[in-house]
Amino acid sequence: MAEDEPSGWRKPFSRVSLFWRTFFLIAILLIGSILAWLQTLRALEFEPRAVQTAQLLASQVNLSRAALVYADGIGRISLIKTMKDEEGLRIVPREPGDTFESKDNDAFSRRVVAELGTRLGKGTVVASSVNGQPGLWVSFVIDGDDYWLQTDQAKFNPAGGTTWLIWLLVATVMSLAGAALIAGLINRPLKELSFAASRMREGNFSASQLDEHVNTSEIREVNIGFNRMAQKLAKVEQDRALMLAGISHDLRTPLARLRLETEMSVNNEEARAHMAADISQLDAIIDKFLDYARPDRVSLTPVVLGDVVDTCIYSMRKLPDVQVRVDMEDDLLVYADEVELGRVITNLLENARRYGKSVHTGIADIHISAVAKDKWVLVKVRDHGIGVAPEQLYQLTQPFFRGEAARTAANGAGLGLAIVEKTMQRMGGTFHIANSSSGGLSANLRLQRATRF
Repeated sequence: MAEDEPSGWRKPFSRVSLFWRTFFLIAILLIGSILAWLQTLRALEFEPRAVQTAQLLASQVNLSRAALVYADGIGRISLIKTMKDEEGLRIVPREPGDTFESKDNDAFSRRVVAELGTRLGKGTVVASSVNGQPGLWVSFVIDGDDYWLQTDQAKFNPAGGTTWLIWLLVATVMSLAGAALIAGLINRPLKELSFAASRMREGNFSASQLDEHVNTSEIREVNIGFNRMAQKLAKVEQDRALMLAGISHDLRTPLARLRLETEMSVNNEEARAHMAADISQLDAIIDKFLDYARPDRVSLTPVVLGDVVDTCIYSMRKLPDVQVRVDMEDDLLVYADEVELGRVITNLLENARRYGKSVHTGIADIHISAVAKDKWVLVKVRDHGIGVAPEQLYQLTQPFFRGEAARTAANGAGLGLAIVEKTMQRMGGTFHIANSSSGGLSANLRLQRATRF
């Protein structure tokens, strides 16, 4: 269990794209650095701000006390009124029964109070309210009489406040924007490489060229290596197609002569029929090679799916061991190459006819259906045979693979479904094989839906 937990913990994060992973890591680093700097600045500013605040309050108290000491009775009253109206300073006598709340609720306040005690005397009281009236109150003594000085609460602010919050928000936003920019710049070459690799996987080698003149030396070397690999693979693919086409073409001539000589020189009618069937099988296998070696580029146009299906099943309607049912709309349009799509349907029908016969009737009951869904058309070609072992399903589309003997009568080259998959990829669609829940094999095609001409 302990070994499974780390992998389970990594799973959600591993699904995030490389851009967002890089962005989050850089953002966490930057935000952590900002918070660390913020705490450092606050710590460095704590002592100077506390001393400055205490000095300001002490100056106000000393100036107010000096002004009152040297003023006569009438002038003192006028002075107190002027200080209240002009400076926001209120001076009232301190009575023995006054109730107050000491301002010592945090480290900054305690440091200011201690500094004021040093400057004004140990008996100095700093309160946040006196007799229920909030404010910043400081006690002082004039000629033995106690007084309260009420001043602006804003002068007693520790480090932080709105200014620090605004600074933190601005720094965070700028850090996130910078993280997104850096992540984008880092991941752009990887995104281009991924796109080129996907294009090359689809067989489009010419569209998978990367820039070989980028400034970053490491990326430039990767791009050059990738382009050379793509060129070599394109040459290999071209040579392979040319070789298969050449071999298939060269085999046609001796096969034609062999067929002619068989018809003319073999007297036994049964032997002649068997030899002709073998030659026809060889000719069909050559056709499969040619289909598999076709170029990867096709021109897609709107095609009426029903017309292609009708053409493909026309020759099968007269066969005694095949029953074909079609269930689709008459005007269903798909983007495809009509000839290529015909080869796909024909291969699937032939595969179902050979290997999808019922064990009871010996007849291949084939059902073709199609339905439009969003931007796609889903086509299903299903037989009612015995199906395929689940562990062999993924191998059916591999070239030259043959399934178990119950489905393979050893008549084909093992290229039919491989040709279907390759052709569907060329037309921008997908191909999937599955066992039907009620028996038989289901071949599922997904084609791009087309609009009316």
